[in-house]
Amino acid sequence: MLRLYDNHLSGNGYKPRLLLAHLGRAYERVEVDTLKGATRTPEFLARNPNGRIPLLELEDGTHLAESNAILFYLAEDSPFLPSDRLARALTLQWMFFEQYSHEPFIAVARHWIQHAEMTESQRSQLPDKRAGGDAALAVMEEHLREADWFGGDGMTIADIALYAYTHVADEGGFDLGSYPAVGDWLARVRERPGHVPMEPVAEGVIAPTES
Repeated sequence: MLRLYDNHLSGNGYKPRLLLAHLGRAYERVEVDTLKGATRTPEFLARNPNGRIPLLELEDGTHLAESNAILFYLAEDSPFLPSDRLARALTLQWMFFEQYSHEPFIAVARHWIQHAEMTESQRSQLPDKRAGGDAALAVMEEHLREADWFGGDGMTIADIALYAYTHVADEGGFDLGSYPAVGDWLARVRERPGHVPMEPVAEGVIAPTES
């Protein structure tokens, strides 16, 4: 059985959880207390030398790190990863956008505000994080005025990657009401059969639910 090392507060951890729910796959979930250094223990570093979650342990014992790589692996031969060459590349395009132009701003601002005591350095950087996050949301808004999804005609792993931190962007001080097309897209993702929220989340074996 697949084993997912995860933290319930992490949007990156939520990505594979959400895809696994849509795929109807059972897995074992292991909660990792990242705020108390649990990813820096010798035992965890032996699994992922980069010391981060999420981390997916495959049935053969192989460990796969990086949330979007995990999504790509799990989505193979499913509707969430298009078979068309261009649609597949566009899906990856939006996943790279999420990691380089979205997550470093929206996720970091949320983490600083919600899950850590901000340092003076972080506080001084927060306006730049907000500006970068709003720029990413504006790009998404422009795309979603003409399209329902990212990367294809239906929901793909690009949508899952972008949904994870966008739907909690308000926790980082972002005004999602300023992006109505983004709001409509968030509702479409939530309304898909098989959707599960970020929290609450159980530990142990997660059985698939009927959708």
